[in-house]
Amino acid sequence: MKITSSNLDTIAVRMSQYPTDHRNEYMLCGRSNVGKSSFINTILGRKNYAHTSSKPGKTQSLNFYLINDDFYLVDVPGYGYADVSKEKQQKFGLMIEEYVKTRSNLRCVFLLVDFRHKPDENDCLMYNFLKYYEIPTVIVATKYDKVKPSQRDKAEKLLRDTLNILPSDQVVLFSSVTKKGREETYGILSSYEKKQ
Repeated sequence: MKITSSNLDTIAVRMSQYPTDHRNEYMLCGRSNVGKSSFINTILGRKNYAHTSSKPGKTQSLNFYLINDDFYLVDVPGYGYADVSKEKQQKFGLMIEEYVKTRSNLRCVFLLVDFRHKPDENDCLMYNFLKYYEIPTVIVATKYDKVKPSQRDKAEKLLRDTLNILPSDQVVLFSSVTKKGREETYGILSSYEKKQ
């Protein structure tokens, strides 16, 4: 797959604002500081397209990026950030839940988890939530380059065991620095696009 165009097409906070063109959609979710913007920028081959910030919790809506005029990458608010009020976190949770439960053209979710740390309770809750609704999920282990080579097998086992990843779900080891995992991600998107 080659990304030739990308455009932040729609910003939504409720169902009535979602795009109505029935293109395939792929949701991106994860903790607030997991590197979601860096992942988007790496996938799109654009440096500062999705705004990376030293202050997590910037995304407060569902952002629909139209890719190659063919499909959408849907960036949703990060979870688990302490400086976001409980009320706001609950609002974000309901926003994501409404999207996942109602979107028939959602093909797959990319769940981003920081490879340096054991997945936390929020990561487990999100993965179990997606499995409850039988949504195909790809676990993207970000910041792979920051883990020592001698520790990587151990870190991957911890990731798989903690989340109890189903055999049908893939794990992509990803680095926005070395671009590791980018081609694999393109391959996953291509395989879904060919199925339509």
